[in-house]
Amino acid sequence: MSGHHVHHEHSGDSLVKAAHTALVDAGEQWTDMRADVFAALAERECPASAYDLAESVSALRGKRVAPNSVYRILDLFVRTNLARRVESANAYLANSHPGCRHDCIFLICDSCGKAVHIDDDRLTGALIGAARENGFADVRPVVELRGTCADCN
Repeated sequence: MSGHHVHHEHSGDSLVKAAHTALVDAGEQWTDMRADVFAALAERECPASAYDLAESVSALRGKRVAPNSVYRILDLFVRTNLARRVESANAYLANSHPGCRHDCIFLICDSCGKAVHIDDDRLTGALIGAARENGFADVRPVVELRGTCADCN
């Protein structure tokens, strides 16, 4: 067994539709502002901060959008599996498979900032097992590995 699992990777309009469906299925509303924040997030290859996204959404809407408003939406997106938070960068990436819940392993390039999300259930399962052995429950691993991507090598 490889420890990897397969899921449908969405992009473009398909990603927006999948995110919309996942948010509504979670009992939340897909508002115009949430749609704009998700669109700004989804178009980026590198993790984006709330400030970066606030600038993009402000330009799109023609009026200033406060980073605090974007942070609240991003927190909702993380809770509902539409986005992933890259802790070491205090930045966010759109989840290309919002209907699939699993643990996060990020490979982050120190040169260009690109972040790649991979799945390895063996690794995250071992981390969950170690946490349980030490009395922790409801553990969701977020693993970040930094290095240089193939494009920057």
